[in-house]
Amino acid sequence: MFGIPGKAAVTLTPSAAKQISRLMARDGKQGLRIGVKKGGCAGMEYTMDYVADVNPLDEVVEQDGARVLIAPMAQMFLIGTEIDRGFS
Repeated sequence: MFGIPGKAAVTLTPSAAKQISRLMARDGKQGLRIGVKKGGCAGMEYTMDYVADVNPLDEVVEQDGARVLIAPMAQMFLIGTEIDRGFS
């Protein structure tokens, strides 16, 4: 929808891809869906949920066994984002 042809909407660090694919396999999910909703300081908050079904309107990014689904309303907010696992 808002993507750049030939370029993934988001990228994953190797650590994030490993964690996402591990959790997908453990819970039998199809991917991690990222969306947005109203709230927060800037007026938007990100949402993240492991889901069993792929919405046909989602932007799908697959990297190293991980699948990230970007909800249509979130696509313009996430272009060029790198997702990292963080600390835990």
